[in-house]
Amino acid sequence: MIDAIYQGGLHLSTAAWWTQAGWPVIWILLKIVVLLAPLMLLVAYLTWWERRLLGFMQVRLGPNRVGPFGLLQPIADALKLLTKELIRPTAANGGLFRLGPIMAIMPALAAWVAIPFGPDVVLANVNAGLLVILAITSIEVYGVIIAGWASNSKYAFLGALRASAQMVSYEIAIGFCFLVVVMTAGSLNLSEIVASQSRGVAADMGLNFLSWNWLPLLPIFMVYLISAVAETNRHPFDVVEGEAEIVAGHMVEYSGMGFAIFFLAEYASMWLVSILAVLMFLGGWLPPIDSAVFNAIPGWVWLGLKTTVVVSMFIWIRATFPRFRYDQIMRLGWKIFIPVTLIWLLLVGAVMQTSWNPWK
Repeated sequence: MIDAIYQGGLHLSTAAWWTQAGWPVIWILLKIVVLLAPLMLLVAYLTWWERRLLGFMQVRLGPNRVGPFGLLQPIADALKLLTKELIRPTAANGGLFRLGPIMAIMPALAAWVAIPFGPDVVLANVNAGLLVILAITSIEVYGVIIAGWASNSKYAFLGALRASAQMVSYEIAIGFCFLVVVMTAGSLNLSEIVASQSRGVAADMGLNFLSWNWLPLLPIFMVYLISAVAETNRHPFDVVEGEAEIVAGHMVEYSGMGFAIFFLAEYASMWLVSILAVLMFLGGWLPPIDSAVFNAIPGWVWLGLKTTVVVSMFIWIRATFPRFRYDQIMRLGWKIFIPVTLIWLLLVGAVMQTSWNPWK
């Protein structure tokens, strides 16, 4: 169907400029809009879901005034923030002060270019898709640093230093987790990584969920999940926004939509790391059991359900654990997670050279 729409648009004109440049560019822009429009809705309504789920866990109601079940609350919040005055500190660097929020949210949205939603449903099906995502998301730390420095505030600068050190530390652990998965799948393409999880003894028996990477790579899966929480500066790793210490971290001087964009970037990153966890460890769009009933459900539905469960785990963690000290966070990343991932990388490599290799 998608190819038919593309071919139909291509044949609207026989002019060379239309077939070689005009329609291909328009087609790419259309695909970007189709991808980003639902994503921005998901990001907005993740704030509603977080408040409702936290309310349930804390035996209270959560947002329930604006619209049925409070479903119009994100729209009301957006309108409120859009109409607020944008205040820039007198001594701030104007250009960099405005660039900070853009640099924070841009990578969280641009990385979706290589995320597949089905076997052939992806904006850019590049062979090194995982590498593209790593390269794009690594830029996000610059938005934090720029925002903290350009604000010309000691509180903002200290928050930026904390955030950048934390993000870089846990990016290393996440990178090693990716490396283990790439080694077992033999590919950097996310579609092929999902396909590799459909093979094995358990999959031949119809128990697909036992052939997914979460089981043979359980320690790596746990390291990735915890590192993802720290990478997105979520509770209990949100010392960047430690209210009793440095107010709101690197975004303390921002107001209105500038402040909102940083939060949108955080929630967009939550969706991104959650769908990556599903693609690499939880079988992506594959059904958990190979049966007629489960196979009748479209793959994108399974992908969405799994991603929602993983992103809800972020909220569950927030409602459960107290905030860690900064030295505990850095110790966990450098002295525990990085050695664990390195050791497991060597163990997996050794097992893959034996007859007990479960990824054959």
